[in-house]
Amino acid sequence: MLKSCCIYATGLFSFLLLIVGIALALSNVFPKLVESLVEKEIVLKNGTDAFDAWEDPPAPIYMQFYFFNLTNPLEMLDGDRPAVLEIGPYTYREYRPMEEVSFQDNGTKVAAVNTKTYIFQRDMSRGPESDLIRTVNIPAMTVMEQFKNQPFFAKLISNYMTDKDEGLFTTRTVGELLWGYEDALLKVIHAFKHDVEPVFGLFYKSNATNDGQYVFFTGQQDYKDFARVDTWNNQSSLNWWTSDECNMINGTNGASFHSVLTKKEKLSMFSSDLCRSMYAVYEEDVTVKGIPGYRFAPPSQVFANASVNPSNAGFCVPSGNCLGSGVLNVKPCKQGAPIVMSSPHFYQGDEKFVRAVFGMRPRKEYHQTFIDLNPLTGIVLQAAKRLQVNVYVEKIDTFSQTGNVTTVIFPVVYLNESVIIDDSSVAKLNAVVVEQNVLINIPFMLIGIAILLGGVFMLLVCRHNMPESTAAEREPLLAS
Repeated sequence: MLKSCCIYATGLFSFLLLIVGIALALSNVFPKLVESLVEKEIVLKNGTDAFDAWEDPPAPIYMQFYFFNLTNPLEMLDGDRPAVLEIGPYTYREYRPMEEVSFQDNGTKVAAVNTKTYIFQRDMSRGPESDLIRTVNIPAMTVMEQFKNQPFFAKLISNYMTDKDEGLFTTRTVGELLWGYEDALLKVIHAFKHDVEPVFGLFYKSNATNDGQYVFFTGQQDYKDFARVDTWNNQSSLNWWTSDECNMINGTNGASFHSVLTKKEKLSMFSSDLCRSMYAVYEEDVTVKGIPGYRFAPPSQVFANASVNPSNAGFCVPSGNCLGSGVLNVKPCKQGAPIVMSSPHFYQGDEKFVRAVFGMRPRKEYHQTFIDLNPLTGIVLQAAKRLQVNVYVEKIDTFSQTGNVTTVIFPVVYLNESVIIDDSSVAKLNAVVVEQNVLINIPFMLIGIAILLGGVFMLLVCRHNMPESTAAEREPLLAS
């Protein structure tokens, strides 16, 4: 009797275990529990890992510059297409701690400035900062563009450029082109217009400086607001996210984007380089140092022509004058300099821009901007911001220095600002992933145990119901 009770108790227990397992699997109790645990950690608060990573990102950030050295300046002045040779990288370690941190509104917001410092890494670079690069004379091109419709001043400037042997092209060191040099022409202009800087550099005044105060949401009220910008220099900044992917875009910090990402998510970001907001969409699943992630990348519409993406109409300067897909005219926010931004080698741009410059070879793996995020925590696994600085070059009749140059968007340099998760963060994230896998699989483990016990139950029932042999049948037959 006791044996029968044990057998049927086993069957009942396996059935109940099966029901519980299926119910837990269908109700998503454990995935929701994991999400709630993660959400509690996504807050900017003293003493938390999230705050430490936001205040001083542990993963090293590197900025690499690749210059385009002009090899045929005389032929270009005669109307031939420019031929360039890519030279680089010139690599800098980028430090960007949050400073002057102060909490506001009962801990729901935090204010800080983000100072960026670049330290040259000779061992990770092609050569020293003293390497010479021949490229378009951007200060001269800017001045000629601004005075081309003022014949009197244009003639004075042209004569001065002739006397000083200033032309459409210049040869400068990497350090000068990046961080600044005193330009003779700008120095003369500065004497009459004091608002004109006599020093030019692509990243002049960008080293060891910050761009003002940011106020961030801490995520205390809503984890999805974690590290989202509320204001920048007292200006509202709706939808500006400042996780590490925006480190790559905007120069601000953060530990994660927001937790529990989906493949349908559209990530908003702001680009100070492009003077505009951007967004990225899911592209593919990736694995970084063994951690699963989703890759998000800006679609081609970000740089598309206004006919494809009407929101880019504001970059058609003057109004209605669009350059084409793949490039954005940012002259209005670059103090009048004829600067055009694009992806490196005009990746995702019109083929005409690639054909116009000999030496352009766009390749997705080298020239795409992307960010890899862990879908559970939103932590940045890997990211790369890749942008190219170009100059709009054209023949200007009032300046002989432009010769018979053909109108072209001339590539000067492209940057690759990249980060990959550090090993200590990988170890912490691995623990979270293991915990997630264990909790999420509990219902399926219960179902598995129920099925196993069900099999044992069936075996015991079959053996219990089997008729016992008689004593005569158990005795062996004797030989006569």
